[in-house]
Amino acid sequence: MSISPLQNAEMIRVLRENWHEELVVAKIYHALADAETNPRRKDLLTRMAISEEEHAALWAKRLADLGETVNPDDVEADARKQYQLLKVIGSQAMIRRIEKEERNHVMEYQAQIRSLNDPASNVILERVIPDEKAHAERLHAMAREGDRPSPRRQLDALLDREKWHAHSTASWIGDAIYGINDGLGAVFGIVTAVASATQSDSRAVLVAGLAGMVASAFSMGSSAYLAAKSEREVHEAEIERERREIEMDPEHEREELELMYQIKGFSEEEAKTMAARLTASPEEFLKTMAAEELGLSEDRLPNQWISALVATVATAIGAFLPILPFLYTTGSTALMHSLIISIAAHFAVGAGKSLITGRSWIVHGLEMTLVAVIGGALAFGFGTLIGAHGE
Repeated sequence: MSISPLQNAEMIRVLRENWHEELVVAKIYHALADAETNPRRKDLLTRMAISEEEHAALWAKRLADLGETVNPDDVEADARKQYQLLKVIGSQAMIRRIEKEERNHVMEYQAQIRSLNDPASNVILERVIPDEKAHAERLHAMAREGDRPSPRRQLDALLDREKWHAHSTASWIGDAIYGINDGLGAVFGIVTAVASATQSDSRAVLVAGLAGMVASAFSMGSSAYLAAKSEREVHEAEIERERREIEMDPEHEREELELMYQIKGFSEEEAKTMAARLTASPEEFLKTMAAEELGLSEDRLPNQWISALVATVATAIGAFLPILPFLYTTGSTALMHSLIISIAAHFAVGAGKSLITGRSWIVHGLEMTLVAVIGGALAFGFGTLIGAHGE
């Protein structure tokens, strides 16, 4: 069966993408392994990295058979982006993100068996697909495992040698993104409605917009403060209940701790020894029981004042963007500039959410843009009706 030049070019493009993605994922696995302190997880990640490198080599050989060459340096730019993302969101979030990518690879590869119609490539696909499925399942198990306090975190809490930040960088980014989004959406609606109702009277728009900015910023800041404060109060109440349980029946709590350590893989004797040492220090025993039994850690609690500050500033920044054009121009020109700035900002905020969710930045950006357009249209229509009624 002959293959047209167009079909051949498309197949080469797909195979080159396969090679590129496999090699980038292999580098991420190596980076995750380097950051891992658990020997079992480190070994697992390393073996998955080697497997992905083998997959990339298979695609490189198939491309070579078709007269195409690949250069490993071509993946370095994408790999560096992934390294930076790993630093921002941490290992556990990256593991969940890569799990999703592996599952997507499986679906893409299954579709390629039908679309490529290339026996040599199908042989590779049939070998690679089971590996990708296995990688996704292992990552899923590791992600679930990471939802519980890790041995390193427990050790840090017991020995107090290293403090973990109360909020990860990903959480800070999340607070900022949602604050900007709230201020941007609320004030964009106010600006659009007032402008349509007053024929873009700059003074009216500025007064309404600035009032909305102040109100939105205060509302978000106070909500963030109260939410963080409530979380801390719930934490303290849970700790106090655990303290009373230890005081009332310390032997029962010690046995619980022994069983938890045995479940983690320690022998019965090792678990007894560790529990005995911890019970010798009541405060460390309390911290450990809170972490192991309740999943609580004092170091991970948000600071209500910092949460309030981040939410307030981010909301104010987002709210100020739709107002900005009315400071340097007037009329319909200012409204058009506000529309462009606000829609672009909505797309940027939506794209930024992908750092938290792991979903496509384009999808997130378009979702937020659609919300902005719908909200702006409704606000404009409402303002037009109010303006017509006023006349």
